[in-house]
This record gives sequence, C-alpha cells and structure tokens, in this order.
Amino acid sequence: MLPSTKLLSGHQMPLVGLGTFKITGYENVFKTIEAALVAGYRSFDTASVYRNEIDIGRALKELLPKFHLQRQDIFITSKLGPAEQGKSKASKALQASLQRLDCGYLDLYLIHWPGAHKLKLDDRMHKKLRAESWAEMENAFRQGEVKTLGVSNYIPSHLEELLSTCSVKPSVLQVEYHPHLIQTDIKSICDSHHIHLQAYSSLGTSNPDNVLIKDPKVMEISQLIHKSPAQVLLRWAVQQNIGVLPKSTNPEHIAENIDVFSFSLSEEHMAILSQLDHKKHYCWDPAQVR
Repeated sequence: MLPSTKLLSGHQMPLVGLGTFKITGYENVFKTIEAALVAGYRSFDTASVYRNEIDIGRALKELLPKFHLQRQDIFITSKLGPAEQGKSKASKALQASLQRLDCGYLDLYLIHWPGAHKLKLDDRMHKKLRAESWAEMENAFRQGEVKTLGVSNYIPSHLEELLSTCSVKPSVLQVEYHPHLIQTDIKSICDSHHIHLQAYSSLGTSNPDNVLIKDPKVMEISQLIHKSPAQVLLRWAVQQNIGVLPKSTNPEHIAENIDVFSFSLSEEHMAILSQLDHKKHYCWDPAQVR
C-alpha cells in the first residue's frame, strides 16, 4: 500500500493523488482513471468547475469492480466553486457534486477559492460568504456526507480567519507549491495547526515552455539519480510529507508520477531544490482576495 497521511479528521489520505483538471470527455476520463488504477492510484481530485464529475463517477463505478475495489478503497475529493459560495448555495452545490459523482459521500470537500464569483477582489462580502459556506460544509460533515473538510488557495490571513471561527477545523490546505514557489508562511501555519499541506501544480504548467520542469538544477539532479524531472519534483514534496496531485493522461507518465516512494533525495539535493524559490505563481495568486 502506498504511503498516506493521517488527517485531523482521523481519516487517511494517500500522499499522491491524480489531478483531473482539464481532463474531460468520458472516453478520455475512463482511460486516464483506468491507467491510474493500474499504476496504484487510489485518490482522485476533481471540482465542480472542472465539469468532469459525472464522467469520473461513471468511470469509477465501472472500473472499481474490475480491480476488485469498493468505494471505501478510494479517496475522492471535490471542491465548492467560486460561484457556489454562500448560505444555501454551498449545500446545494455539495449535493449536486455528490449526485454527479454518484459516490455516496466525499472523502474531502474543499472551498476552491477564497473569493466569490463576480465580486471585486477587495469586496467585504468575500469574508461573509466564506463563513456561510464553511458553516454549511460543517453541517454536511456532521451528517456524514463529507468525511473531511478543507480549503484551497487560502493565504495565511484567510486560514487564520477560518480557524478563529470554525467548529470543525480544516484538515487540508491545497495550494500551488513547488521549488519555484515555496510558501513558507503557509507551510508554517499548516504545521502549527496540524493541517495537511497538499500541493497542486507540482510540475509547473502544461505549457511547452514550462520553466520549472526544465530548471537546470532539476535537470541536473534528474540525470545524476536517473529519475525523471517530474519524479524529482514530486519526491521533493512527498519527502516533506506534502501531498501531490500530478495530472497526466499519458499512461507512462501516470505510472512514473506515482513511483516516487522507491527512492529518496539526498539532503544536498533537497537543499538545492529548496533554494530555487522565485516566488512565482504559475497558476492563480489569491493574495489580493480580501
């Protein structure tokens, strides 16, 4: 069994999960999830805004029996979208995700973004809507519809605000985190509150000019230890107990991305990678959301 981490909620979450952003169309989703299950993935990350929940749910229903797996053998994450924030809207959005995934319950449900759709970044309503969303998520948690609650793209001020008012503490914070964006303030607050830090975009971007995976230091370490640059970047995270969600539709890459527990990086190589911080967001920067 692949390494996992025990969350504040008491549940175990695999350290490596499959990211599914931009993976759409049933045939494509089915082939990707099948390749992931073959490779050993048991955690799948989606969101309402990805518009692939129906296809993921259907694929898992068909594939789990083939692999002699049951619902409780896999970990499913989904997220509340920016347009779904607020009282009554959040609970309806969760029910819609559950219906689309047809999975009975969610292992993890996250607020996807600290801001609400169509509001200016400095609008005071963001704070109110975040609080209302979390209250409805807590109700779903108490009813067993969600096993674990968390947030995504929160900066320390958003997280401290939540921790000061919540009844159920977040177990997971999912943010962009890699050697070019080492958010030490976020990791520090997560560590102090025993919140699991889960990284997205661990490999940079899918653009051909991806400068992270082509970073000369990453390439150099890759060649020295005979592992791919992707494996080097993913290992750097999981060696710090940071979860990762690599995305690929290529079966070879899918298998390669989960093969990060058969080797370790030396202290020297970890230090080299940890000195590459450019404070560079390759995705979204939530710092301006009030």
